[in-house]
Amino acid sequence: MSENGSQSRSRHRTRQQSHGSGWANPLRDPLDRRLPRIAGPSGLVIFGVTGDLARKKLMPAIYDLANRGLLPPGFSLIGFARREWQDQDFAAEVHQAVRDHARTPFREEVWRQLSQGMRFVQGDFGDNAAFEQLKATVEDLDKAQGTGGNFAFYLSVPPKFFPEVVQQLKDHGLSDAPKGSWRRAVIEKPFGHDLESARDLNEIVHEVFAPDEVFRIDHYLGKETVQNILALRFANTLFEPIWNRSYVDHVQITMAEDIGIGGRAGYYDGIGAARDVIQNHLLQLLALTAMEEPASFDAASLVTEKLKVFKAVKVPADLAGYTVRAQYAADWQGGEKVLGYLQEEGIASDSRTDTYAAIKLEIDNRRWAGVPFYLRTGKRLGRRVTEIAIVFQRAPHSPFDSSATAELGENALVIRVQPDEGVTVRFGSKVPGTSMELRDVTMDFAYGESFTESSPEAYERLILDVLLGDANLFPRTEEVEESWRILDPIEEFWDRSGRPAQYPAGTWGPAEADGMLARDGRSWRRP
Repeated sequence: MSENGSQSRSRHRTRQQSHGSGWANPLRDPLDRRLPRIAGPSGLVIFGVTGDLARKKLMPAIYDLANRGLLPPGFSLIGFARREWQDQDFAAEVHQAVRDHARTPFREEVWRQLSQGMRFVQGDFGDNAAFEQLKATVEDLDKAQGTGGNFAFYLSVPPKFFPEVVQQLKDHGLSDAPKGSWRRAVIEKPFGHDLESARDLNEIVHEVFAPDEVFRIDHYLGKETVQNILALRFANTLFEPIWNRSYVDHVQITMAEDIGIGGRAGYYDGIGAARDVIQNHLLQLLALTAMEEPASFDAASLVTEKLKVFKAVKVPADLAGYTVRAQYAADWQGGEKVLGYLQEEGIASDSRTDTYAAIKLEIDNRRWAGVPFYLRTGKRLGRRVTEIAIVFQRAPHSPFDSSATAELGENALVIRVQPDEGVTVRFGSKVPGTSMELRDVTMDFAYGESFTESSPEAYERLILDVLLGDANLFPRTEEVEESWRILDPIEEFWDRSGRPAQYPAGTWGPAEADGMLARDGRSWRRP
């Protein structure tokens, strides 16, 4: 083995030890990409384990990781909630969630091994006795399962409970890692409701957990297609030369849902589409689309480049003309009559919460100066889809007469995040025949057709990254605060601007949003 190779392996072992309990596998070669990343000895505590997120996403993701051999044999799972359950009741609940929602086939031997490390603790967040029992359960599992003192605490609870839970972890010594071990906090969005509350929450959390021990979940960053944005741009020479203001006319980022608020009135009312989606998901997609090439694919380098984008974002001076908020109204969707937002159970008839939001942003730097980024999100829209469309400028000169190009649109590269993950390139081509007629055609890459292995769920990747201590796909403190800095002026303007516009359920949004782009001589894509 060469000296350089030896040094490389030594550095890798050092990094591995810094993330875990000090153990490193001497047989693993970091240069062998066939070997999966496997979590070391560890456990996970889920607060709010009886909620929909835990049942439909977290517990199935944990089973899928175990089924793929990516969790240690002694992995431990502790549920914390108010239900009067025993350990066997919790195991039965996890079993049912896995049966209903797991991505991979159910295997009895995997389930038996996983269930040995499951425990349940009953209590409220203010119940000191319950947290003492949680501490005792963590210590018992540490001995029985060999978790090495490594535990992550997943706060799958409403944001108002974050400070109380974090303080209880501190007060009962649960946040203090034994020597050579780690303790981490995983926090779901929304992280605050404006810049001031986000800063206050950061201060509270960081009093207990160091910044590099806090993992803020944005499940969009765990999606394969979102990670592929970086691969598409920086692993190829095809796109990056034209990924700038000299060739790009504008960018559209859309997240549309075809459902209403369901039973989430208590959570959704008062938050709305912009705070729920634009502040985190869409601004993260904007940053990945617009950022410069990072020095390397590590958390610090990625954060550095994303922060440059956030700091360069300009909110439009004309907020009345270039921001739109709206609520869905009763109409037909999917063959059935649906209620409007104001008629939903639990929603006040005078609510001004937005179920649709569209904004125009610009990025004031050399690459993107003058290129508008249009962001939109909404519920009860035409269909469920998330995509990023990079729309290119028209050819500066056309030798064809206007009748030949009447049906020719703009070139576009569309990254489909969900549900049909892939990339489409749209360009003009001659229609077969004796006359010169040009029309748009597409070349399409679909994950399902190009790869035999199905994409893992976002929560599988993110939970594994938490256990490995890999923060690449998690927004850091500065990103959260910069995102609120962008959105706060818009929300404050809307608070002063009367009632939201209306749009019929099943359509693609209000007429005001179409007018916003028409003012710039553009129009929304139909996904």
